[in-house]
Amino acid sequence: MGFTFAYRLILVVAVASVLGISLANKDWGSPNSNYTGWGWGWGWGSSKSNHTGQGFNNHPLNETQGPKKIIVGGSENWHFGFNYSEWAFNNAPFYFNDTLVFKYDPPSNTTFPHSVYLFSDRWSYLNCDLKRAKMVANATQGGGEGFEFVLKRWTPNYFACGERNGFHCKVGGMRFMVMPLFRWHY
Repeated sequence: MGFTFAYRLILVVAVASVLGISLANKDWGSPNSNYTGWGWGWGWGSSKSNHTGQGFNNHPLNETQGPKKIIVGGSENWHFGFNYSEWAFNNAPFYFNDTLVFKYDPPSNTTFPHSVYLFSDRWSYLNCDLKRAKMVANATQGGGEGFEFVLKRWTPNYFACGERNGFHCKVGGMRFMVMPLFRWHY
């Protein structure tokens, strides 16, 4: 039956969106080009651009680097009462082969146990429904150097603490989502 106009239009928009997002962090200029920096004046011969990616606003270009180890929660580690969704938003983007490190104290008389669950779908994640989630780290794996999870799939990764039958997820803010992106090497 073939593609209708609407299907073609959706296909073109989808391809253009993926291409645009994929190339958004690419610096197209050569070292001697004025087309770099993307600060005020857009680098087009502007005296504000100094060819190092440090334009007027002093934001460096997104240099492509190798995989990183990222401690979930930063110095806060993995604990009850911290907003990990906000942390993930503020620390994005995450890339393929980046390693998320979940550090948390092993259970004791003074600390509650924590774990790491990976949800299979958004609905289970939003409802903290552990029935369709998979435990990827138990209560003892977060001690020491922490539990490491490598981002290997180009799908949303939904994480949460599964302790107390999802209470830490629902009330304690111990959940977040990341969508790994491709790194461009050039």
